[in-house]
Amino acid sequence: MSTPLTDRRLPRPRRLLGCGWLPGSERVRLTALYGGLLVLAGAMLITLVYLLVQRGLHSSVQMAVITAAPDELGPFAPPGAPARTVAPPPPFPGSPQGFPDPKLERVIKNIADAAEQATLNRLLTVSLIALLVFAVLSVVLAWWMAGRVLRPVSVITSTARRLSAANLHERIALDAPPGELKQLADTFDGMLDRIEHLVSAQQRFAANAAHELRTSLAVQRAAAEIGLADPDPANVLRIRGKLIEVAEDSQQLIEGLLLLSVSDQGLQRRESVAFGDLAETVAAEYADDACQRGLDLATDTRPLAVDGDPVLLAHLIRNLVGNAVRHNHPDGRVTLSVRDRTVEISNTGPTVPAESVPYLFEPFRRLESRLHSPGEGAGLGLSIVASIARAHAAAVAAHPNPGGGLTVQVSFPTHLPP
Repeated sequence: MSTPLTDRRLPRPRRLLGCGWLPGSERVRLTALYGGLLVLAGAMLITLVYLLVQRGLHSSVQMAVITAAPDELGPFAPPGAPARTVAPPPPFPGSPQGFPDPKLERVIKNIADAAEQATLNRLLTVSLIALLVFAVLSVVLAWWMAGRVLRPVSVITSTARRLSAANLHERIALDAPPGELKQLADTFDGMLDRIEHLVSAQQRFAANAAHELRTSLAVQRAAAEIGLADPDPANVLRIRGKLIEVAEDSQQLIEGLLLLSVSDQGLQRRESVAFGDLAETVAAEYADDACQRGLDLATDTRPLAVDGDPVLLAHLIRNLVGNAVRHNHPDGRVTLSVRDRTVEISNTGPTVPAESVPYLFEPFRRLESRLHSPGEGAGLGLSIVASIARAHAAAVAAHPNPGGGLTVQVSFPTHLPP
């Protein structure tokens, strides 16, 4: 039995061990750095030991020779050497070692020189061999250390390499002690969370937009095929009105999608906008509609200057007021206020569950399923508000009212970031 497509897992990529040996790889660079530092430290240590041993070695060997053969030197032993006979006579003038016999002095000096040279040669040979072994061990240790340090980077790379739209749920979840690489992995996981959320939102948006447009087209086609089959003028007039109504809904949907796309791209221009006056002007556009619905539309605005796009800000107010008027009940009220760099709109209406409030800012999300009735809207109002607010670095918050309806607040920053 074949495995279902949804159950298949993407094959894990093979670890390219050979890639670590490439001259330009980070592991080779770190190995060269660590190994070079260790070898340099070993060479400096050996050089220091060699110089310290060389210094004073001649006098130490000479004293050892004199001390080891006191009987052969007899009365000629210098002051400080063990003596078993009569004290030595005064040294000859000009003899630095205090030996009265220059021949004996030369013998002792030759023996000391030979012993010193043999000792230094042996020390140098052993030191070079030890340095060579230390260098090999340093490179091996540096290679292992570089691999341990770069292991989280390898995990991040392999995870990023196999990610696609089908497995964006995967995370690195690096099991490591706190540090820069752990922080990098956690940041990457956080970025994946945001990407997954955005991709999911875009997929839902595309699916919902396609569904909305397909529904409008289906209504238009059904009205044309069924309604126009009867040539009765009254029926044709009714179908004509229905087609115009559906076309207006489709136009409203397309305009909303275009506005949402423009606001998601950020601000194209900036200027100082008298937001209080703009809110009063936009609210006046809905005065007649509110009156026809039996609504009380009240405004309380204070002077407020906002740095932004006046067209987008007008759409923000328009969508807030339009939603508050549309989703209301007769004899209800709508209150619009602007103060303390915050615009707040509150309305009466149906009860809104608190857990449903965050979803209202997503495209095509409604409390109730769409009935395609006149003036119902496309379900893009609050999503456009949220998009325009993000473009102006403003914060959007909403909460349900105790008696029904919703209160939405948009708070603008003091200065718009560049």
